[in-house]
Amino acid sequence: MADHSSVRLQRIIQDFHLKVLTSPETVEKREVVVAEINRPALQLTGFYEYFDPARVQILGKVEFSYLSSLTHEQRLLIFERFFSTNPVCLVLCRSLGEQMDPSMIEIAEKYRVPLLESQDVTTNFGANITQYLQDELAPRICLHGVMVDCFGEGVLIMGESGLGKSETALELVQRGHRLVADDVVEVHKNSEGELMARSVDLIQNMIELRGVGVINVKELYGVQAIRLTKTIDMVVHLEPWSPEKNYDRVGLNTATINILGNEVALYAIPIMVGRNLSMIVETAALNHRQKKMGYNAAEELRDRVNKNIQTRKQQKNDLLSEGGEIK
Repeated sequence: MADHSSVRLQRIIQDFHLKVLTSPETVEKREVVVAEINRPALQLTGFYEYFDPARVQILGKVEFSYLSSLTHEQRLLIFERFFSTNPVCLVLCRSLGEQMDPSMIEIAEKYRVPLLESQDVTTNFGANITQYLQDELAPRICLHGVMVDCFGEGVLIMGESGLGKSETALELVQRGHRLVADDVVEVHKNSEGELMARSVDLIQNMIELRGVGVINVKELYGVQAIRLTKTIDMVVHLEPWSPEKNYDRVGLNTATINILGNEVALYAIPIMVGRNLSMIVETAALNHRQKKMGYNAAEELRDRVNKNIQTRKQQKNDLLSEGGEIK
């Protein structure tokens, strides 16, 4: 089931190298749950309708210049009103904390609101943290399967336990491809609408092989054998062979599977003794890549068959018109 998560403010501070101007206690237990940010320009003039304190608040040079034009008493009233709304945090860009009225820190401390400082320019910081929050707070889902990067295509291998998903992934790694996740694949939709897959931290770089145990792919095969994240371009579903089921033998109509609202190409691969699954996955990945580039072998075969039929019909009509005998 997909869910909307939160991001600990302490993690944002670490990832963006922010300086905490208030006491460390103000940061504890603070979480960001909204991807949008806000530059409190109107709020500094007293307009708080539609103000969302759950957003990360950013103060830049323009707002700082406005505050600097006011008297100390006016700034005190603005700070009092602003921090009393209990915003999740306020970030001062361009290292403006060094020039800010000290009363801002005092009032922020009074209301236990984290006051942070960034060396980055306001526009850059705003764009970067918006992208960051959109990715981190996007809907997520955990799927049972294996994720690999095969010829640049993100392949999610799914199927019942014991069908050889992990073994297939390991053989793909040995053939030069890269592992993203085994057993539990965490999927989220990024700001561009793409499905991104990664491993959960606890089992990152690990593969479980029945009869052997857990192995660390990064340690065994090197850093070139793993990848932290990858878009999901196609899904390969392994399933036991069933003589009653009609499997696609041409490939004109590609099935799809819905993941977080995105339709992803789905290839059902029946498991039989002697089938080389890693080679089949490689071929499926290359074929899918060709389709994205505009070439479809199944369509070419269909066109050849149709052309052959038309040619034979034409030959038949020519013979009939000449009074010949059709053999």
